[in-house]
Formats: sequence, C-alpha cells, structure tokens
Amino acid sequence: MPPSPGLRGTYRTDLPARAVYSEGAGIYRIVPAAIAIPADVADLVRLVRWASAEGMPLVPRGAGSGMAGGNVGDGVVVDLTRIGGRGMSILPERRLASAAACVTHLELNRAAGAQSLRLPPDPSSSRFATLGGMLSTNAAGARTVRYGSVRRWVQAAEMVTADGDVVRLERGGGPVNAAALARFEASVAPRIRSASEVVGAAFPSTRKNSSGYALDAWLASGDLLDLIIGAEGTLGIVTHIEWRLDDHPGATAAVRVTLGSLDDLAAAVEALRPHRPSAIELLDRTFLELVQGKAAVAAGGVEAVLLVELEGENLAAAAASAEAAAKSVAPLARRVETALATADIDRLWSVRHAASPILASLPETRRSLQVIEDGCVPLDRLGEYVREIRGAARERGLDIVLFGHAGDGHLHCNLLPEVAHDGWERNVAALLDEIASVVASLGGTLSGEHGDGRLRAPYVERLFGGEVVSLFRDVKAAFDPRGIFNPGVKLGSAAPITRLKAGSAAAPLPDRIATSLRELERTAGYATPRLELLD
Repeated sequence: MPPSPGLRGTYRTDLPARAVYSEGAGIYRIVPAAIAIPADVADLVRLVRWASAEGMPLVPRGAGSGMAGGNVGDGVVVDLTRIGGRGMSILPERRLASAAACVTHLELNRAAGAQSLRLPPDPSSSRFATLGGMLSTNAAGARTVRYGSVRRWVQAAEMVTADGDVVRLERGGGPVNAAALARFEASVAPRIRSASEVVGAAFPSTRKNSSGYALDAWLASGDLLDLIIGAEGTLGIVTHIEWRLDDHPGATAAVRVTLGSLDDLAAAVEALRPHRPSAIELLDRTFLELVQGKAAVAAGGVEAVLLVELEGENLAAAAASAEAAAKSVAPLARRVETALATADIDRLWSVRHAASPILASLPETRRSLQVIEDGCVPLDRLGEYVREIRGAARERGLDIVLFGHAGDGHLHCNLLPEVAHDGWERNVAALLDEIASVVASLGGTLSGEHGDGRLRAPYVERLFGGEVVSLFRDVKAAFDPRGIFNPGVKLGSAAPITRLKAGSAAAPLPDRIATSLRELERTAGYATPRLELLD
C-alpha cells in the first residue's frame, strides 16, 4: 500500500474504504490503492505534491455519477466533496454565481432560482451531479438544443495543477504565472496554432462534443479555460467555478410528436428547431417497448416519439410557440399532442422518466450497461445512426434501449446483456468497436456530454486521427509531465470492456459492500457520501 501523504483530511488504505470507491455510475469496478478526502484546497495541494513526488496516480471524483469510468482507477481516488463545503454566492446584478466544485447543480439552481435566475444546462443527474464534474465533462442535458453545453456558461475556474500551483483561469483573462501554463504556452500552443486547419477538419461536425481536448474551442477563444472544460480531471483538479446565469422562463408548453418512420426523424427535428424549443427528446421504439410493451407499440406503428419543450415570457407566448411547432411538424407525424397545464405537461413527460426505475429493477443476471451510451451525430444522419445501432445489436443478440436528445443528434443507449451467458463481454466489446467506426463514418463523436473516460479513450484516435491525437498528448504532457492525473482517461489504449462491475470476472468485494453498491446504483443514491456505506 502507498505511504500516507500526511493529510489533515481523510486518507485510508483499508479494503472496505477502497471497495466503496471501486465503482461509479458506469460499467467499471476498479479497487483503488487508497482513497483521500482532502479537507480543503491547501490539503489538496499537499496531496498533489506528494503524488508528483511518488509518481502516484490521482483519480479526481465528485459524486461518482459519471458514466464513462473517469471516476475510478488504480491509484488514489480523490473525493472532492469536502473542499469548499457547500459554499456559493449568487450575484444577481452581474448574473453570475460563484460556487465550490462540490456544490450540486440542483443546489446552485435552487439558490439562483430565488433571484429568478438559473444555470440552463440540465443533466438528468442534477440532484447529485457536482459542478466540478459538469465542467470536467462539458456536461449538457435536455435543454442543450437551445442553451448549449456547459462551456458557454463557465466564466472562470480555480484549479490545482500537477505542480501544486493554485491558478485561476477566466474568460478574457491575461497570462497566469504557473509552471504548467508556461510549459503549454512555450512548447504546445505554437504547434496547435500552426495545425489549426488540421484541427478544424478533424473535430466532429456535431452540435455537441465532449471527446478529446477542446483544441477547436481554445483556438476560437484563446482562453486556457476552454482546455480545462471537458478535460475530465486529466490536466488539473478544479476546486471552484464562476458561472454565467440566465433568466427563468415565464412559462413552458409541451408537444408530443409520434413518428411512424425513422426516415421522418431528422426532418421532424428540423421542422421543430426554428421555433427555438428548449428540448427535443427522442424516445425510440426500443425505449417505448420497454416502458409500454411491444404489443402496444406495434399496434400503433410507432418508431419513435419526440417530446418537445417550448418556453415563453408568459403562458400565451409559450402556447403560441407550441401551436406553431405542432403545425410545422404535423405533416411528418402520425399524431401530435400539445399540453399547457402543468398536469398535462407532466403526463406527456412521464414516459420519459419511466425507464430508469424499470432498468434499475432488472435482475442480477440481466444488467443495464452504459457502453455505447453517448454518441452524437449530425442531425441529418440521426435516423441512419438509430438503424445502425439497432441492427448491430440485433446481430449480436443484445437487447438495447435507445433515447436521447434528438435536437442535438445525440443518443443514449443502454445495453441489456444476459451476464450469466458465456461470451457476453465479447459481444459487447464487438458492438462498441463497430459503433465507434459507424460514428466516425457519420462525422460524429462518441461523447456528446459524458466524456471519454476509460470507456472511449481507445477510440479517440479513430475519431480525430493521429496528428490531432499527438497534439492531445502534447497538451497532457505540458500540464501533467509525470502523468499523475487520471492516467488512462481521455487518452489510453486499455481494452475498454474489462474490469467490469458485472459478470464472473468482476473484482471480488466484501458481500455487504457489494450489496450496498448495487442498492446505490438501483436508487441513484450518488448523493450519499461513500464512507457512509460502511456504517
């Protein structure tokens, strides 16, 4: 076991403590060498300097709700949920919020809401997703179609570098005196600028992207902040963030669009977009069969349902937008419904939220695994992408559930393998490999909002090409010369479908802890401090 770094906070190497940090919300189970819960930023600096001297990997972690495996690893898992307490302040006159990275999205929006403000990106994990995790993955959510991903809402961030420096990066800010940033500006920035045309051609032509380092955004803005957003804790550990805020809408309305053919999917989205919807959510036939039953879906000839949210200054404005959107999409739809009353809107959206409890209640022999769960393609290729996933899964005998953010061409896919059957891991790995190639051929990205993590790191070069990935590696080396921050995340070559939490090859855990982790997954209890599972 590694020696103690001498923290004032918590540092443990016993198996029970390490075991409760061996899983996150994704597919992996990796028992770390130790866990650390720094008491404050100074304690985190001490830990980082110790890790640099020891060559010890650090795995930054918030609530552990990330899907792609960036919150588990072999080194020291660093739980950041105590740094800064729940400290935040809302500055309504400047439409800004300043908050510790461990504050959740829901906590921030409750405080901002008292001032009739909000942070519009809205991940479904809002009640436990930490702001640091959202920044680190360039998170999004259903309302990205109107408000974009997290990137445009981040004004400034404080982070600890691999050298143990505490730096503040802000929009339009001047030079920052820190060794990591000096290395980047001296040796890497000129190479990226000279390769700007290659970078522009390599990045996906999608509305969202959380894959790779955001060289395109940095070239456009010149702000080093853009390299940190979406870096998944591989370039530094973020401790505090300043956010731009927006007004709350006066009212919302909803439209439900039933489609009989995937050929109409992209056209329906394009018909809706001019009305500036705040969300266009896709419920694929596979999703509807899970929630409503195959017979009901077949009887209606349904291939997909779109749930559309529209905002307005008041109810009349929202209603007018909903009626106009419904009229535009009607020629492409089997059925269109509108809702204005809160109860009616809740009824339309209830099916969107029905899958999670169903998937959480699956037996141990049939697990819901998030493997090809974050692909994003150009809007005009969305129907083709749905067909490709369905066909590839069917060929391998794998059941799937598809849903997602149709307004951005962005799909989530849950695989439902029978994990008691021999060879299921090979089928899942083969499916991931095939869909990675499909996404690349469609000009898409494997990650629209969840990041590369360990899951997609081996496919980054397939998507971006060798020259751009070489620049990614240069960025990583400049910020983190000893490679202590989240090695294997974002850039890595390890086989992605190994070290899983499901199946006979899963790392053994004490029975009581394995049961607690499974219950946490079933109930989405990621707000629970992990060491409380030992009580």
